[in-house]
Amino acid sequence: MRWNDMRESNNVEDRESSSGGGGGGFGGGGLRLGVGGIVAVVVVGMLFGKSPLEMLGLISQLSGGGAPQVQQQQVPARPVNPNDPGKVFVAKVLGDTEDTWGRIFKASGRTYQPPTLVLFRGAVNSGCGYTTSAVGPFYCPMDSKLYLDRDFFDELNRRFGAPGQFAEAYVIAHEVGHHVQNLLGISAKVHERQTNVGKVGANALSVRLELQADCFAGVWGHDAEQRQLVDGKDMEQALVAANAIGDDTLQRNAGRSVAPDSFTHGTSEQRQRWFRKGFDTGSVDECNTFTAKQL
Repeated sequence: MRWNDMRESNNVEDRESSSGGGGGGFGGGGLRLGVGGIVAVVVVGMLFGKSPLEMLGLISQLSGGGAPQVQQQQVPARPVNPNDPGKVFVAKVLGDTEDTWGRIFKASGRTYQPPTLVLFRGAVNSGCGYTTSAVGPFYCPMDSKLYLDRDFFDELNRRFGAPGQFAEAYVIAHEVGHHVQNLLGISAKVHERQTNVGKVGANALSVRLELQADCFAGVWGHDAEQRQLVDGKDMEQALVAANAIGDDTLQRNAGRSVAPDSFTHGTSEQRQRWFRKGFDTGSVDECNTFTAKQL
């Protein structure tokens, strides 16, 4: 992956030094969970049909006392420290997604409004409220920002067996895909429909939303491949990551029976297939998971 040849984004807000501690622990004298422990709690919760955000309340209780709040200095978006290769990598990937989606939106007569990516550690205040690393990387439509604790990349490698720079780039591009959905009004329509269906129906809509974000990530990958910044070997890294975080794989690895009605992101096969569809075609039109008869 030739990420050094990508344009570096200026839309990065570095809050790592002001976040809630590198280990992901919580104050108040309660239970202190590392990133691995937090991820484990969320995965277990998902196995019982709970979304990651639902698990935040439980983690807050375990950590001792109510809904914690952190006061953080809002750091303006700016170029990242050039002496930190990991931060530069994130900014470069974000910049390349900006260029790709800028061209795609322009071709359809729209203007792409880039998101801001917030780097944090442990916990962060977002437009969607106080959030911990437990939810993994996430996109908040309320402030149009992506939130990333880079420790997740270590978890992706060690816990989920999905190493590689393009696997990390896939994670960023997936969250950018949610931003694209927000700009196109897709997210709002889905959330409105979710309020009118039961839990199983809401989960099914969530799966379609997540698979489309995977496909959008593949669209960016296709564009990068056309510019010879990535190749087929890089794509394989993303497919390994998509396989590792499929709902069915997570449930099997936790020693539980596969429960499709509880899926919120899709199976490993579905996540791989939709990412590959975007990567192979480079077409946004091919990413309409909501009209697809077969996911």
